[in-house]
Amino acid sequence: MQTATDSTDTKLQASSAHNERIEVLCVDMNGIPRGKWVPADQLDKVMNGKVRLPLSTQSLDIWGADNDELTGLSQSIGDPDGECRADERTLVPLPWASASQVLTTLHALDGSPSFMDPRGILANVVERFHRHGWTPVVAIELEFYLLDADWRHTGHPSPPRALCPGGVPKGLQLYELDAMDALDDVLNTIRDYAVFQRVPADTLIAEFGPGQFEVNLWHREDALAAADDALYFKRLVAQAARRHDLASTFMAKPYTEQAGSGMHLHVSVIDDAGHNILDRDNGAGHLEAAVGGVMQGLLEAQAVFAPHANSYRRFQPDCFAPIECNWGYDHRGAAVRIPECRGPAARLEHRVAGADANPYLVTAALLGGMLQGLEQRIPPPPAIDQNEASQPLDRLTHDWLLAIERFAASDAMADILGTAYRDLYAKVKRHEAQRLLATVTDIDHLTYLTRL
Repeated sequence: MQTATDSTDTKLQASSAHNERIEVLCVDMNGIPRGKWVPADQLDKVMNGKVRLPLSTQSLDIWGADNDELTGLSQSIGDPDGECRADERTLVPLPWASASQVLTTLHALDGSPSFMDPRGILANVVERFHRHGWTPVVAIELEFYLLDADWRHTGHPSPPRALCPGGVPKGLQLYELDAMDALDDVLNTIRDYAVFQRVPADTLIAEFGPGQFEVNLWHREDALAAADDALYFKRLVAQAARRHDLASTFMAKPYTEQAGSGMHLHVSVIDDAGHNILDRDNGAGHLEAAVGGVMQGLLEAQAVFAPHANSYRRFQPDCFAPIECNWGYDHRGAAVRIPECRGPAARLEHRVAGADANPYLVTAALLGGMLQGLEQRIPPPPAIDQNEASQPLDRLTHDWLLAIERFAASDAMADILGTAYRDLYAKVKRHEAQRLLATVTDIDHLTYLTRL
């Protein structure tokens, strides 16, 4: 791992050696990296914020349209440029190309941060923790599927052929080492790419679905770095799969009959002395207050945790995805799980978000909810194992439009993400939902065409 004592010049020289280009990345609303290729000999230009992109890049919908008539952020105001300010820490070489990549945040040309930048939004939430002398420590777990590359021709996903003896998936593969052995070439490439790029990937396991795997990324005392790790990991998985004539997806629910893919976040909070304030033994009640804040805003933030139509197909009973607004101690069916409540490892695990969600917005919404709980001393509801059987629990919605409208009306989301961003996000997602809900699908034809 590179240390903080490395000089900027050394980093730049190491990254530019044998490179043909620098890939300048800017993260959009959907967590998709967009940007430019810049010749390697213009690295100084990149690092000095001289690369520009239209500010509207971060308002694009899932299809890549700017929807100026909806947002008023593109052609109607001249589609103004912003400065891509590079984060030196994220400058790393690419193992699959003669290139390096670097993450940036967008600023207007007057120097003011763009209200649309997901990295900037997360950085603002972290700064609010710092004002209390606190630092959130974040680790992200990601589930994903490896697919046979023929989906590009068939239009439908299928597992890698190595997992399909006789052409049929052999069934559930949870923790199955044979499944990992069958795909050891691509899994080893994923790990090699992660090491090469200093993405701190830890345990890799086989999950339930055929071709489904999970990676645990290390805890980071820099929440922005934790989200960066998730973004870089998604990118390197796609490249590793391509190298082995496969494909990958972090779609929340690629198969009807198989498990969905989640993004789980583990969060603790340390003070200036390095003590974990969520440790119940300190008697301050911070753990309960943090859980209370998260639980209070769970429904209002669901549109961030489940940002797409497909996201809502993941919330199914008995699938290890939460369906109720609950929390519990070491309970993997809960929306918020407490793996440890005492000692340095005391933390909460947030299990609502899908792997398809934007890691910066998910982390910002979660940390913002925790901070509201800590500041306002919000008491949590009873834990799932303490709940009376007769006490009803709010359920996470399966209705995407309802989630969007809850989000759009949320003062808490305006406080965490900014009012302008809350309103923009709601407009774009409402537009996506209305378009998809109006589309007649194959299942409509199969179900209704010959019966009605």
